[in-house]
Amino acid sequence: MFHQLKNIESAFKHLKLFTFVIVICSAATACYTIYASFQEVHSMQGKVYVISNGKLLEAVATERKENIPVELRDHVRIFHHDFFTLDPDEKANERSLTKALYLADNTAKQQYDNLKESGFYSNVVAGNVTQRIEDDSIALNLNQDPYYFRYYGKQTITRPTSKVIRRIITEGYLRETSQSDNNPHGFLIEHWQTIDNADISIINR
Repeated sequence: MFHQLKNIESAFKHLKLFTFVIVICSAATACYTIYASFQEVHSMQGKVYVISNGKLLEAVATERKENIPVELRDHVRIFHHDFFTLDPDEKANERSLTKALYLADNTAKQQYDNLKESGFYSNVVAGNVTQRIEDDSIALNLNQDPYYFRYYGKQTITRPTSKVIRRIITEGYLRETSQSDNNPHGFLIEHWQTIDNADISIINR
């Protein structure tokens, strides 16, 4: 009888030890799961996901200052593309020029008004002229505010009887403004002027 009680007591001790081990393991597993979840949430806070063409893409959040040179060059590039891309289509030209004028101050509007008053845009449509611009490079000076830029490119002007290739160099300054649908980078070109627009070649067609 005493031997049976001793066996029961021993079995109970083993059961307590086993239960204690199970509880400790469960608690450790729960703590690790919580820790891993917090780590995952922390890592996700620095990421943004966007859907493009049905695909989920990761966009890593960065300070805007890191991307300013890229944004400035793209702003200047878009402005020149929209301002200088012309077709024998009045409505298409108006749409393109309107987009360009959202990106610059009154100096660009003055150039547009001068060209319009001289009949330049009407002649493009009437003469079946196509004008395209190709970027060469965009130089920036980020050590001043507003930022200085100089744009280097080539214009191709195609008429029914000839094709003219011109060098185009412009300069101006970029001031930070609020971002909007019409100005996604949030910069405004100021004191814009063309400093070289000489012919490079003329090809008869």
